[in-house]
Amino acid sequence: MYLDNSATTQVSEEVFEEMKPFFTEEFGNPSTLYGIGRESKKALDLARKRVADAINAKPEEIIFTSGGSESDNLAIKGIAFKLSKKGKHIITTNIEHPAVKNTLGFLESLDFKVTYLPVNEEGIISVEDLKEAITDETILITIMHANNELGTIQPIEEIGQIAREKGIKFHTDAVQSFGKIEVDVEKLNVDLLSLSSHKINGPKGVGALYIKKGTRVVPLIHGGGQEKGIRSGTENVPGIVGFGKACQ
Repeated sequence: MYLDNSATTQVSEEVFEEMKPFFTEEFGNPSTLYGIGRESKKALDLARKRVADAINAKPEEIIFTSGGSESDNLAIKGIAFKLSKKGKHIITTNIEHPAVKNTLGFLESLDFKVTYLPVNEEGIISVEDLKEAITDETILITIMHANNELGTIQPIEEIGQIAREKGIKFHTDAVQSFGKIEVDVEKLNVDLLSLSSHKINGPKGVGALYIKKGTRVVPLIHGGGQEKGIRSGTENVPGIVGFGKACQ
């Protein structure tokens, strides 16, 4: 009996069946202009809409990545590098996933300042602590939606409201919450939100980053300009198709 679905889930039969043609006859590069490439592009567009619909976002606000860790890195580094002239202070918690914690550690080596908020006995931060931690230099708050070990759900909607009032960008890692509880980017007041396919019966190696319209990030990967130039590289079409189906 398998009881570790927070670590990963089995790909569902429906997802697998939808992916199969894109390994064989529908193998086109979505960046090409001829028929088989256009079919791959249509499949990407459908998957993007399915992911967007699942979190109440717009398709153009979804950027496909290789998974939750890359989404976290793109959100945090992308905002940090974009807004570094405005300030170099970031607020997070002391129970974040390593994809967030280690990314922030890297930024600290580049002279960014990070405040790690403590949590109470139930693993929840104090909103008052958050308010006190904000300075004129604060450019980003990154706090996970649901903790991957404790299951604790943070007051993301309230945190997002505070961030919005202060003009601070807000990112949440929703990898563990998505598919289990409601994840609505409008209700949560987030600017960036990380997702992963393999937590919801989709394939491994694919994820997404929601970037609210008007939010600008510095790309981590440069190349052919795929994903609106934010994440270059030929898209993982079968994986993205599977992710979209899992979201549906």
